[in-house]
Amino acid sequence: MQTTIQLDDAQLARATELDHEKGCDLSHFIEETLRDKIAPMLPVASRTFRYLTTFTGDGFLPGVDLDNSAALLALMEQGK
Repeated sequence: MQTTIQLDDAQLARATELDHEKGCDLSHFIEETLRDKIAPMLPVASRTFRYLTTFTGDGFLPGVDLDNSAALLALMEQGK
C-alpha cells in the first residue's frame, strides 16, 4: 500500500542514514521501525502453565556419560 507521510527534515536525514547503514530502502526501514514499535503493544496470547517433572537423588548412575550417546543408548537398552 502506498501512502504519504510528513517527516521533519532532520528525522528524514537520520532515517536515510540508518537505512543506508542497514542496506535497505527508506520504505522498508520505516516499515520495520513501525513494526518494532507496534509489536510490543499487540496482545499476547495467554499460555498454559506446565509443571516440569523433577527428580531428586545423587545424580547419574555409575557409567552414565551424557557426552557419549552410543554408550548411553546401550545402557538404556540394557534396562529393558
